Amino acid sequence: MSIQLQHISKQFGAFKALDDINLDIPEGELVALLGPSGCGKTTLLRIIAGLEQTDHGEVYLQGDNVTAQPVKERQIGFVFQHYALFRHMTVFDNIAFGLRVKPRKLRPSEAQIKDKVHSLLQLVQLDWLHDRFPDQLSGGQRQRIALARALAVEPSVLLLDEPFGALDASVRKDLRLWLRHLHQELNVTSIFVTHDQEEAMEVASQIVVLNHGKIEQKGTPSEIYDQPQSDFVSRFIGQTNIFHLQKEDSAWLESAGIIVDEPKGIIAHVRPHNISVEKAANPAKSPVYLNDWQHLGGTIRLELNRDGYNGSATTIYAEMPNEQFRDLALNKGDRVALRIKHAHWFN
Repeated sequence: MSIQLQHISKQFGAFKALDDINLDIPEGELVALLGPSGCGKTTLLRIIAGLEQTDHGEVYLQGDNVTAQPVKERQIGFVFQHYALFRHMTVFDNIAFGLRVKPRKLRPSEAQIKDKVHSLLQLVQLDWLHDRFPDQLSGGQRQRIALARALAVEPSVLLLDEPFGALDASVRKDLRLWLRHLHQELNVTSIFVTHDQEEAMEVASQIVVLNHGKIEQKGTPSEIYDQPQSDFVSRFIGQTNIFHLQKEDSAWLESAGIIVDEPKGIIAHVRPHNISVEKAANPAKSPVYLNDWQHLGGTIRLELNRDGYNGSATTIYAEMPNEQFRDLALNKGDRVALRIKHAHWFN
């Protein structure tokens, strides 16, 4: 089911949570609403679900205006961060709940419900836990049961509000991959809220970056990372070095061996992997030295400092493969020369 949001605005007292949001989500997409706390992503999700009403604007599902339609008529599944499972019910009964409370004319038989629930439990790979209670499950298992419960009513749209936020890092990573594969199998239009950029980049087919109630950018993970359209997106997504091209900074860049051809703005954002590092040919003249480094699996992140400059960007981060770092044989305090391979420009 496709989703169209037209001129959505929402205010809580003096706080403007959403400011003229326009967004089209094609059928079958897995979309992440990404942004810092307070940017409006959960409010937008709740408006799509019908749990919150707009002050202005319309919500369309598959072309139908559902702005005034109650939540129970929107055919939407909702998964909360803290599971919201019924503690007094078994796993089986939690998943069956939505089917059992359907109007009598639409309610499946108990035999059909049993088949449906076990089919969903097999889908989330937890059929062996059907007679357990929520308190007997791990956090990751509870979240998968919450997802199965949302899928039981065969929603046309699946909404997830920070579904992995309450889980530890290793479980989150496993569930991200599992959710992506599950979505590929079900092909249900899905939107999930997160403030974790890594999670959004790993799971979503499209990312919508929000800030102060507005959409900063929408695109694929690679578009968001490689082609940021604003200073905010560049800073928020991944790590970036920021160079202010004032006179003294330009002179410093040249002295560091950094050549910037045809600047397209006054602020250059440079990703760490777009800075190449070599040992300085003339160490006495290089203002940049290696202060420290961190091993990030197959990548080394270099922390580079520069002498005698008190402006912004006193530390520069660069990244390179492990093998290249070993070949350079750099030690702390070694003077280096840098080259910028690519920059994003903002005014």
